Amino acid sequence: MSEIRLAAESRTEFGKGAARRARRAGFVPGVVYGHGHTPVHLNLPSHDLMMALKTPNALLVVPIEGKDEYVLPKAVQREAIKRTIEHVDLLLVKRGEKVTVEIPVLTEGELAAGGNLLEHVLNALPVEAEATHLPENVTVSVAGLEAGASVLAKDITLPAGTVLAIDGDTVVLQVIGAQASQADADAEAAAAEA
Repeated sequence: MSEIRLAAESRTEFGKGAARRARRAGFVPGVVYGHGHTPVHLNLPSHDLMMALKTPNALLVVPIEGKDEYVLPKAVQREAIKRTIEHVDLLLVKRGEKVTVEIPVLTEGELAAGGNLLEHVLNALPVEAEATHLPENVTVSVAGLEAGASVLAKDITLPAGTVLAIDGDTVVLQVIGAQASQADADAEAAAAEA
């Protein structure tokens, strides 16, 4: 995963009024915390932050007290209707440090014939990886899976340096058989009575 550099300004004003002024000026208020440091309050460029957060588990580089630091988005608060970013909490991380994140589970291939359905029990898989080498996603082949089949967390091939952060026997995907329609069930019942 590549690093995404964001220009950030130190924030000295606090409260609703200051946050509204920052948003009108094209910034998002944020706070950086972690590693026993006192929290650092920043204003981040709104558009650049929105584009960076389109990548799951984006590794951001922001200037803090004149030094570039690695941060991961921990919590993003969005406006309810417009979905614009209102505030962001960032977690300070170091190169080589292991962090636990959730990576999206993508699927490829076609299920076995018969109108089966694929259920995503987990849309994202919790994994532990180095903060500067986080995988963007994991792809699972479901080609030819029959009704009743399931894919466990331990069956998924993870990128090098990444380990599961959940029990390996956790079901991630399962195939559900096609449901018979009510007309089919009535026809079968009538045939059984005859």
